[in-house]
Amino acid sequence: MLLKVALKSLLNRRITFCLTVLSIAISIFVLLGVEHVRQEARESFGRTVSGVDLIVGARTSQLNLLLYSVFRIGNATNNISWQSYQTLSANKAVAWSIPISLGDSHRGYRVMGTSEHYFEYFRFGPQKPLEFRAGQPFSEVFDVVLGAEVARSLNYQMGQQLVLSHGLGKTSFTKHDDKPFRVVGILKPTGTPVDQTLHVSLAGIEAIHVDWQNGVQRPGLKVSAEQALERDLTPKNITAFMLGLNSKMAIFKLQRQINDFRKEPLIAILPGVALAELWQMMGSMEKILLLISVLVLLASLIGMATMLLASMRERYHEIAVLRAVGASPWFIFLLIELEAMLITLTGLALALLGLWLAISQAQDYLSDQYGLFISTDFYSSDVGVLLLLIFAATLVMALLPALNAYRRSVQVSVNNF
Repeated sequence: MLLKVALKSLLNRRITFCLTVLSIAISIFVLLGVEHVRQEARESFGRTVSGVDLIVGARTSQLNLLLYSVFRIGNATNNISWQSYQTLSANKAVAWSIPISLGDSHRGYRVMGTSEHYFEYFRFGPQKPLEFRAGQPFSEVFDVVLGAEVARSLNYQMGQQLVLSHGLGKTSFTKHDDKPFRVVGILKPTGTPVDQTLHVSLAGIEAIHVDWQNGVQRPGLKVSAEQALERDLTPKNITAFMLGLNSKMAIFKLQRQINDFRKEPLIAILPGVALAELWQMMGSMEKILLLISVLVLLASLIGMATMLLASMRERYHEIAVLRAVGASPWFIFLLIELEAMLITLTGLALALLGLWLAISQAQDYLSDQYGLFISTDFYSSDVGVLLLLIFAATLVMALLPALNAYRRSVQVSVNNF
């Protein structure tokens, strides 16, 4: 009976009802959308690199090592000798290793020297491997594989030649123009720093620096590309390396061994832990977004309460009729509260449907362009708490119009009607 009367009453004011529902739906859509994207963004950020058990570099802070080895931001405090890399990679607990050599750039984009293991073992997101949009991994010394953003922004094509620069500036006056590289592969978008990186072999890094010493080109010494190929291009040192282990149980033991390595000071970090620490440093922005969403929802609920309160004058005769047929003042009170809940429930249903459709349509774009792997399964314990708070806030906001209706119903009599 109560539900039927509430539905009839709302449908009798369908225009106001629809506008209020739309306002509630938009605000809940924003709130749940921000909360879901916030949670998924945190997980995606933590999966910028996945499947890597340890990242090893010269002794520094774990955030600095993470920034330059994964995000290509900043510089290493020191390099790692090739002998140390080989020794640690040969540890029986290690399944694979990926060496990283940084220090050069191309038109503002970082160049990373690595091995073929990079394309085989590196993972991002939910254990997704690197895929090629065109071409294949480098096989020759002067081959280069481009990240998706590098190829797109610089409009590079397969087979095109390019010149690397010494140092990291966007404008460099020191170029390795006597040893050009040829584009042999272009990776698919990942939404990670991989997209903004040029990948070459470690031998390629050594080849462009055979006539350099201590970061400066040797005066009077000029080694051509052909001559460089005749040299021993085994690296003398690298910047960092990533390790995948045979067993997760060995992670902390090997980490301790690396941190206590006697040949040179090294540090081994767990990328997941370092990424979580970095996210916490940037967590204030997500809290601000959540606060804004809550305020938007609060404004919509206040608008709903105002609408119900304003309708009391128009509904005087409706209340009188209900009293005449035997409805108690508490019935009128519960009627207004139920109407508010129906408005919120309808808005919630529209918001959830809209959010599901929006995520379904934007999933591929967000993963390719921003590395955000957003799931359509947006229910979580935090979302459940938010829904309970929304319903509680609805009941509280509807108290004023419900009490107003209660007082009017007490005053109404059959004679007044």
